[in-house]
Amino acid sequence: MKTFPENFLWGAAMSAHQVEGNNSNNDWWKWEQEGNTEPSGDACNHYNRYKEDFLLAKQLNHNAHRLSIEWSRLEKTEDSWDEKEWAHYKDVVRTLDELGIEPVVSLNHFTIPLWLAQKGGWTNEQSPEYFARFTEKAAIELGDKVRYWITITEPNIVAMLEYLFGIWPPCIKDFNIALIVLKNLLKGHVLAYSAVKSAAAKNPKIKKPIIGISHAVTAFHPCSPFSLSDRFCTYYRSKFHNYAFITSAIKGKVLIPGVQCEKLPAKNTVDFIGLNYYFRQFIQHQKPFLSHPLGEVCSLSHHHTPGGITDMGWEIYPRGIYEVTKSFYKRYKLPIMITENGLATKDDAIRKSFIKDHLEHLLRAINENCNVLGYLHWSLMDNFEWAEGYSKKFGLIKIDRQTQERTILDSARYYASVIATGKP
Repeated sequence: MKTFPENFLWGAAMSAHQVEGNNSNNDWWKWEQEGNTEPSGDACNHYNRYKEDFLLAKQLNHNAHRLSIEWSRLEKTEDSWDEKEWAHYKDVVRTLDELGIEPVVSLNHFTIPLWLAQKGGWTNEQSPEYFARFTEKAAIELGDKVRYWITITEPNIVAMLEYLFGIWPPCIKDFNIALIVLKNLLKGHVLAYSAVKSAAAKNPKIKKPIIGISHAVTAFHPCSPFSLSDRFCTYYRSKFHNYAFITSAIKGKVLIPGVQCEKLPAKNTVDFIGLNYYFRQFIQHQKPFLSHPLGEVCSLSHHHTPGGITDMGWEIYPRGIYEVTKSFYKRYKLPIMITENGLATKDDAIRKSFIKDHLEHLLRAINENCNVLGYLHWSLMDNFEWAEGYSKKFGLIKIDRQTQERTILDSARYYASVIATGKP
């Protein structure tokens, strides 16, 4: 097969807090206002300009779009819904539907309402139930237009950056708490999966839901292919980082290393696997294996990186998208969707090459019988890049921060030509 399948989902991805603007009722906004990073402010004003932005996506041949709905807008205080905000998101997915663009809805993309943050966020043992209640409401309100759902975006990154390394709010550095958070996120996913399925079973107007996880994955390589210890550490790091969460959700047991194995409320709670692939990491072993079984990430300066380095300091390694797609499909035999893939760069020629090279490797995986549903580039527009503020440019569409003017880049037009022909 020289071209992508005819029914392939093509598009881009965004998250509410990064593009909508003025999401003032969540934990990230509070952290920004405390001076910890550049404030998100009005972001891309997508909350008010979503119709214009979706028309641009349609102009670029997109037939799918991944978005998130902002929990903190919809449940400003505990157990109290804002029907005006639900009406807003109804119109968002309705607009996509009318344009012939398939909505892929993420129910949680990093931010949580302030009321939940004040209760301890994902450390609270009731957080999975709070999240499931929200997801059930989302299915009821939006399910007539949405069939693809993502419960939680990058749960491994949430646990790592917020509770292990402490560089994102609430800035906790505690390995044991990070494991508790990962367990609660897992329970939250399982309960959300059941809540959405149950709502659909009771309401014939809700489309049959297809539910997955958007999971951050890395192409791990040993620092030295000749070192047995480096190879062992790479294997264990990959198993922990790439596979533990999804394996647990499928088997219905908490199988996260360091967390007591316990039964989950349901198993087989993954209909498709969303892969967020950006880069490769080299893993080395220098400390005692029993106390450091995951090894350490080696500096890229010690390795040949022919693809170059992005403005985030990540290696461009196109073959990695083939490697992770093949490994996940071989392991789970579930449909794959590339829910994020992109780079931060101010050089649009590099972005064009990045898209071409990654899609060629993804097509190779499809030709080797991997069931891939679609590819969603990150991101449709330049946006607020969390702790990095607005300094990193990921967009197919350039955003002028002063005027909010949208400018379609050459890379976006190249991507549109790939969508039209099915051939990178």
